Amino acid sequence: MNLDLSQLTHWRREFHRFPEIGWSEFWTTARIADYLESLGCFEILMGKQIINPDFVRGRKQAVVDNGLVKAKAYGMNEKWLDKMEGYTGCVAVFDSGKPGKTVALRFDIDCVNVTETRIPTHIPNTEGFASINDGFMHACGHDAHITIGLGTALWIARNKDKLSGKVKIVFQPAEEGVRGAAAIAASGVIDDADYFAGSHISFCANSGTVISNPKNFLSTSKIDIRYHGKPAHAGAAPHLGRNALLAAAHAVTQLQGIARHGEGMSRINVGVLKAGEGRNVIPAEAELQLEVRGENKTINEYMTEQVMQIAKGISVSFDVSYETEVVGEAVDMNNDEELVQLVEEIALQQPQIHSVNADYAFNASEDATVLGRRVQEHGGKAIYFILGADRSAGHHEAEFDFDETQLLTGVNIYSGLLQRLLE
Repeated sequence: MNLDLSQLTHWRREFHRFPEIGWSEFWTTARIADYLESLGCFEILMGKQIINPDFVRGRKQAVVDNGLVKAKAYGMNEKWLDKMEGYTGCVAVFDSGKPGKTVALRFDIDCVNVTETRIPTHIPNTEGFASINDGFMHACGHDAHITIGLGTALWIARNKDKLSGKVKIVFQPAEEGVRGAAAIAASGVIDDADYFAGSHISFCANSGTVISNPKNFLSTSKIDIRYHGKPAHAGAAPHLGRNALLAAAHAVTQLQGIARHGEGMSRINVGVLKAGEGRNVIPAEAELQLEVRGENKTINEYMTEQVMQIAKGISVSFDVSYETEVVGEAVDMNNDEELVQLVEEIALQQPQIHSVNADYAFNASEDATVLGRRVQEHGGKAIYFILGADRSAGHHEAEFDFDETQLLTGVNIYSGLLQRLLE
């Protein structure tokens, strides 16, 4: 494929410069849509065409509103706003008009809450494309994912007459916190897909390496528990109060004590406890932010059910009201062997690739699995692979950067998949 690496590098750096957090990627979505529209062969779906609001996870309206203000100030193309209906992300649909399979590809578009380093030797600083959105950074490589998705779209436009069937390119919001995929899956937009593919750049692999069949994707639920008590003076009238902090503290110890499942890996972590207003006030409000994980969906559901039972029991014991909210979720997924072999064959044809590793224990969660499992449950096949890239620091670190030459490798692998599946 004759695609200029300089174009991919330009895209990557453009998106790196203005990163946006999950559910507020308005400028990012509009810019992606601008590029897709210019190609002239895609139907661009947005808003409730691709988002089921009942399955939106962890979307805070204040964050969304603030993000929209910033996106407008940065110069987003506001013509897309009505179509977005307040939701970010888009799906580009290419229909060849000829019988054939339908292939869904997924690329996440959000950033993380990290302030990019100002170290002079950091390449985004030396080359002038460091984040200008204070407190936010593409420190996980999603700017690379956007770029590979756009590069694949450009390849489709240049080769459209050679293809059959359909391609659906999913530019997914809110992967961080595994918040975005469930709403897209529940919209049904990829229910007709025969094949699904997604990937992550770098992670555990260096440049020249592809991990074709990572295993041990953990199912997970991200849960917030809020207790509502009653304030009172801690000296004069403590008996009139209902202590939400005390309830939350007892909840933490009970949650950590959940019996682990005997049929596979299970995890729980309470990462945040917020409560109280002053040392002489009975705390009326408390919030826990926690996660559970399981080796499979069944184990994760067991852990989630235990959390819900404890949350309820604590509310009764301490005479406080409570509410729970699932703010993120992902499932386990096993790659289909047909696609694993195909990715391996295509990867080994790339001059930049010198090693393909079939197995790697992922031991983490990624909500692309929600989309992949959705396709599998509707009779299709799915894969999630890792595209190696040298990096300057770990993911989610302020010094993160990656080898941009691997952008072209990524486009070549995805276009190779489309060639094999649709030509």
